[in-house]
Amino acid sequence: MARNPNERGGGGDRDRGRSRGGDRRDERDDEFKDKLVHINRVAKVVKGGRRFAFAALVVVGDGKGRVGFGTGKAREVPEAIRKATEQAKRTMIRVPLREGRTLHHDIKGHFGAGRVTLRAAPAGTGIIAGGPMRAVFETMGVQDVVGKCNGTTNPYNMVKATFDALQNSFSPRQVAARRGKKVGDIIGRRDGAPGSATQAPAQEAAAAGAGRE
Repeated sequence: MARNPNERGGGGDRDRGRSRGGDRRDERDDEFKDKLVHINRVAKVVKGGRRFAFAALVVVGDGKGRVGFGTGKAREVPEAIRKATEQAKRTMIRVPLREGRTLHHDIKGHFGAGRVTLRAAPAGTGIIAGGPMRAVFETMGVQDVVGKCNGTTNPYNMVKATFDALQNSFSPRQVAARRGKKVGDIIGRRDGAPGSATQAPAQEAAAAGAGRE
């Protein structure tokens, strides 16, 4: 029995539609770059021997101020990384950057026993930070920053403390909108004087933190 040519054509259109949808998903995935920060192997002793499992910590960013982190557990390393990457993409935050290369002001963050201090830096400084903090800055698109970690060196706590600090980062535009002023009144001079851009957002962040406490 001969098939209807229209039926063949309809199937082809559906296949092409699926292909286009897959291409769009691939393009969205290509926007992000991910870094494997840490992977941990644990063993469970059972009757037949030891059963291994893996936990992965991944940081994902678009290189333009958006960044997120995620964790994943599985019996195999690739599956653990895939789970962590998917979670990181779902929990991304946007951080305002000055000139697209550094932070607007100095900020501090903490999580558990981890304490981090992030400082804005002039052009050409590069990323002066180590381990997990460097992975966060590289995926986020920061080019000049100085980071210091005090306390624990646990990669999970370091990443969470870094994100706690980044969530308290504000641009002059955000501070001006909150205070009902113009951006020029907030920026002032960039020389560290009272009311300058290097201090005003930091003071606003400190006030916001005091309000939460």
